[in-house]
Amino acid sequence: MNDFYHEGALELQRRLDTQELAAHIAKRYVTDELDDDAVALIGDADSFFLATADTLGRPDCSYKGGRPGFVQVLDRRTLAFPSYDGNGMFRSLGNVLVNSAVGLLFIDYERPVKLRVNGDATVSTRQADLSAFEGADAVVNIRVREVFENCPRYLHDRKTGEYSRHCPRPGYVPPDPAWKHKPEYDGIVRRTDVR
Repeated sequence: MNDFYHEGALELQRRLDTQELAAHIAKRYVTDELDDDAVALIGDADSFFLATADTLGRPDCSYKGGRPGFVQVLDRRTLAFPSYDGNGMFRSLGNVLVNSAVGLLFIDYERPVKLRVNGDATVSTRQADLSAFEGADAVVNIRVREVFENCPRYLHDRKTGEYSRHCPRPGYVPPDPAWKHKPEYDGIVRRTDVR
């Protein structure tokens, strides 16, 4: 994970004094394969967000949805998902053809959990690959490079419509998320409340 942070991220870590926290998270929580929790979350997912970029590095982000299980975990380092009939623009899959780097964001609002998966993708239209997914026009295979959970504190409650209590607003100091009070973060994280 030596190259997990690029110079832009490192510069902001220096400016905002988060180098020690960022290094700790990368060392302890960023892996190059899916653990059991990630496999279960992905297997239950009915949607995710896919980030791609073209040859000039211009980003694009799309929503991908299906029935739970439409993203298949082929092994701890490989995912596959179908591309269903759409508007025919193929911005995301077209980007994959010219720039294989992708980012996937899975969100489980119930638990709540945000899981980020970065990797390299390929696109197949071979019948042998299509046959694994009902209704697929193409199949995207992803070789996992990095997997990590992302703090879910700003997720809003989709059932009640309430905003996260962690969102700042005038005259209100949001509570810290529980993870900030774990002993492993003593001395390396800014806290707003004391327990």
